[in-house]
Amino acid sequence: MKKKFSASTWLLFLIPSLLGILLFLTPIPITNADGDTEWMVTVAVLANWMADNIASVVPWIMLVVLSVAAIGSLLFIAKKPNTDENVPFFDKLFNVSLFWTITRIIAAVFAFMVLFQVGPEAVWSDATGGLLLDGEDGLLSFLFTIFLFAGLLLPLLMNFGLLEFFSSMMMKIMRPLFRLPGRSSIDALASWVGDGTIGVLLTSKQYEDNKYTQREAAIIGTTFSVVSITFAIVVIGEIGLSSYFLPYYGTVILAGLILALIMPRIYPLTRKPTTYIDGSDQESQTEDVPKGYNAASHGLELALQKANRNRSVTGFFKDGFKNVLDMWIGVAPVVMAFGTIALILAENTSLFSILGTPFVPYLNLLGIPEAAEAAQLMVVGFADMFLPAILGQGIESEMTRFVVATMSVTQLIYLSEVGGILLGSKIPVNIFDLIVIFLLRTIIALPIVAGVAHLLF
Repeated sequence: MKKKFSASTWLLFLIPSLLGILLFLTPIPITNADGDTEWMVTVAVLANWMADNIASVVPWIMLVVLSVAAIGSLLFIAKKPNTDENVPFFDKLFNVSLFWTITRIIAAVFAFMVLFQVGPEAVWSDATGGLLLDGEDGLLSFLFTIFLFAGLLLPLLMNFGLLEFFSSMMMKIMRPLFRLPGRSSIDALASWVGDGTIGVLLTSKQYEDNKYTQREAAIIGTTFSVVSITFAIVVIGEIGLSSYFLPYYGTVILAGLILALIMPRIYPLTRKPTTYIDGSDQESQTEDVPKGYNAASHGLELALQKANRNRSVTGFFKDGFKNVLDMWIGVAPVVMAFGTIALILAENTSLFSILGTPFVPYLNLLGIPEAAEAAQLMVVGFADMFLPAILGQGIESEMTRFVVATMSVTQLIYLSEVGGILLGSKIPVNIFDLIVIFLLRTIIALPIVAGVAHLLF
């Protein structure tokens, strides 16, 4: 029998959910400093606005955050990590394994070296640690503000029934195509129109809330956490092909969809357990529509039940601030530590050039000009998504530059942002998984991108 809900419950579902859609999923036009129009979701606009206004002090704030993460973890180092269900929040925040404690210490040391420019220049230069922490476009400065706004406002998407509604509505599309529950459509959309960092944050929180299995969380985090449309525009402009934006982004979408169909069906994602974070099996939590309901009516009832359970304003802000602290303390150190190390290797060693050598015959086979120059750019993106565009400017062939720009966005896994955030989140992936997924995405996407490039040039 279908339940009846009060008008206040309906409003509690509709108003926060619509607000969440407007803030996280609806791009709005923004005029940038050059007078050009860009499209961004409101959360990213707020984050950029705040980052611009406190640009000079954010690196110092991040030094404090990274130091707190390191010192807090050191205080818990003698205490065994608590695996119980009801773990005190600060215990969960700081009581991490020895590996992650060391990572947080390294991140704090790197931040100190960057801001005071002490120690080897390879660590604090504008191309390595400085790129992440210092300057107007420091990634950590943006992450500080995006985590603040996204984390604080994320309960709008999670606490008032929107995900429950879409879980039922999208089940028949997401499950057969991508082997994912219907609610994951919101994560995917948040990443595509917003930013990959928002998608990872949303996915990680739902995994912790027992809404995704380990396999589902890993699939969403490594398959749908793409860069924003705005950043894609920056990449194609950097490599000198702005006039090709539409076919370029169309190719990114085409390759992304094909990869989303393939990656969940092959190693390593197929090896992830189909159990939830609490150890329960997937079969114990089904998405079946009960008798007497259709997908819409069932989803609506679940949504209203969820909204009815979240009437506390205090609870809303408490959940939001927990999200913010979780990302600041848990994720930022991983981005700083892993991102800096990866950029040092990219800038000061021939490691990525050597690793790219096997791609030379593959690129030749696909008919890509200047294959030797492009090959190392196929792997350097693992360090940072912007490096291929920067290093590829000197390539003469427009076709090759188009392939490099498209691949740098399609590869998806880069340690300076999404890769580092994934490692710092609760999503069950490790560095080996990310390397394998990055290489497989590259190998599978290259023929698709090369095929489009041959039609264009």
